[in-house]
Amino acid sequence: MTAAITFAIPFHRNEALLRIAVNSVLAQDMEDWRLLVIDDSGMELGAKEMLERLDDPRISYLSHEQNLGMVETWNRCLDHAETDLVNLLHADDALLPNYASLMLDLAARFPEASAFFCETDIVSYDGAVTFSIADMVKKFLVPRTQAPEWVLHGEDAVASLMTGYFIMTPTLCYRKSRLVDQRFDPAYKQVQDLIYIVGLLMADHTIVGARKRAYAYRRHADSATSVQSESMLRFHEEVAAFDLVAGQARALGWTRAASTAASKRIIKLHLLYRALRELLSLRPSAAAQSVRYLVSII
Repeated sequence: MTAAITFAIPFHRNEALLRIAVNSVLAQDMEDWRLLVIDDSGMELGAKEMLERLDDPRISYLSHEQNLGMVETWNRCLDHAETDLVNLLHADDALLPNYASLMLDLAARFPEASAFFCETDIVSYDGAVTFSIADMVKKFLVPRTQAPEWVLHGEDAVASLMTGYFIMTPTLCYRKSRLVDQRFDPAYKQVQDLIYIVGLLMADHTIVGARKRAYAYRRHADSATSVQSESMLRFHEEVAAFDLVAGQARALGWTRAASTAASKRIIKLHLLYRALRELLSLRPSAAAQSVRYLVSII
């Protein structure tokens, strides 16, 4: 059987959550897939044994001799995938059973598109569907359309993403034949996905999103996003990324996208929300940190 799609998992830690992610691949409503796990943990030796016990020829495992970090492991996942369609399934997330068939349908109907994404369930560490203000806000940021898909292209798409980055990155399925050698920039730890997707759009690529849920995104305190929000690295990188996009958009004559990026409105609102949340949680020093940074970028 020729595989139609590869699920490439960059694994760093937490074998228990990895097992859930792998099981979600096994539960897909189609069988012509490949699963590749690239182990960058350097410590959790049980991942390889767990995959070997499954004894499934569709599953392969690679490990790094030394830790390369998240972004470089994402790039290795794209490089080693042998199918044209590739999803970088995060090791702490899970697919819904319809993910593979949905992506194949989008790829067939939009042959000009370079990547595809979908809506998500937001789940807690224990897997229960949960509520998040940040994710609720994202629903109001997506472009308005009566069509069953969002078709993102050109300046309008970049301006929309600078209003609020509404794509849930791990839902993306990439078409390698259209990406050529474009990869994620390892200089970043938090905004590499935003830089990458905006770069594709500025290079005349098209990205299509389905208005259907096919992925379970896990929000928990140990995730990279949570850790980097606490350290403020997230906000430092977002400011730098928005400034970069503003400059690139101006060079293209995309004045609306440049203005939206330069305003950094969504970053400022996030910092204000974070400060209020920290105050309500009786963490005044953390609230003050957010306020100081907010003031510095106004």
